[in-house]
Amino acid sequence: MKKIIIAIDGLSGCGKSTTAKSVAKVLKYAYIDSGAMYRAVTLYFLNKHTNLSNIQEIRQSLESVNIDFHVDDKDGSQRIFLNGKDVEDEIRGMPVTDQVSEVSKIKEIRQALVAKQRQLGSKKGVVMDGRDIGTVVFPDAELKVFMSAKLEVRAARRLKELQGRGQHADLDQIRENLAKRDHLDSSRAESPLVKAADAVEIDTSDLQFEDQVARILELARDKMN
Repeated sequence: MKKIIIAIDGLSGCGKSTTAKSVAKVLKYAYIDSGAMYRAVTLYFLNKHTNLSNIQEIRQSLESVNIDFHVDDKDGSQRIFLNGKDVEDEIRGMPVTDQVSEVSKIKEIRQALVAKQRQLGSKKGVVMDGRDIGTVVFPDAELKVFMSAKLEVRAARRLKELQGRGQHADLDQIRENLAKRDHLDSSRAESPLVKAADAVEIDTSDLQFEDQVARILELARDKMN
């Protein structure tokens, strides 16, 4: 079977990352969480108090950002490292979640991370999820999937995820944050969240996790053959 690029885009909280991880594991493909990269940059900018209105400060901060992915030897999970430090759990907290869409819409940041993402996927055999993977990062990807789900469903899932990480969270705050991110992600000038013309849309509102993974695997194997 030939190796392909699988691009999974969609709304926040619709299960992109967990689905993409499972698909990659079954296919023995590399998995790249592009959203985690934007979250890591957001965390760095928050810690350094980078002025998002000052392009010079943004560029200087970007020069000091080094992002890597490592596999945990204990459970095989993928962890993101920012300048040598494991920040996988820290980037999932609400402080980063509240700011990541504002950071992600900045042209200089998107250009830097898109270049890194293209480098990571250059040899194919990769599953990458995000907002603009099928439209900007890999417009020629062999398989493009656009995932969606109802806002209430996504908010409940995100609450469960945060609680599972031992973090305090409020359902109303999560719902408000998701709605805000939907608007910001889809209306930004730089690489907005849109469904690629040739993407297969999957609404996960009423789907079991195993079913959405199976559907994407079926699509992928058709392309691989």
